[in-house]
Amino acid sequence: MTVNRMVSIMAGFMVLLGLVLAQIMGQVDLLHPTWLWLTAFVGLNLFQMGFTGFCPAALVFKALGFKE
Repeated sequence: MTVNRMVSIMAGFMVLLGLVLAQIMGQVDLLHPTWLWLTAFVGLNLFQMGFTGFCPAALVFKALGFKE
């Protein structure tokens, strides 16, 4: 496991933990569609990218001609 992947796993976990704690404390209601679902998607994507190495955004940027 590389440092980059561990950072992605930790960042994704912290984003998701923040959303869960906000839901538990009653600060947000994740049962209603809001922009917070975008945050949840980003957190999940960071988390899974840390384990799998697959990032959909990287595919898009490569297709647009950006260098790795």
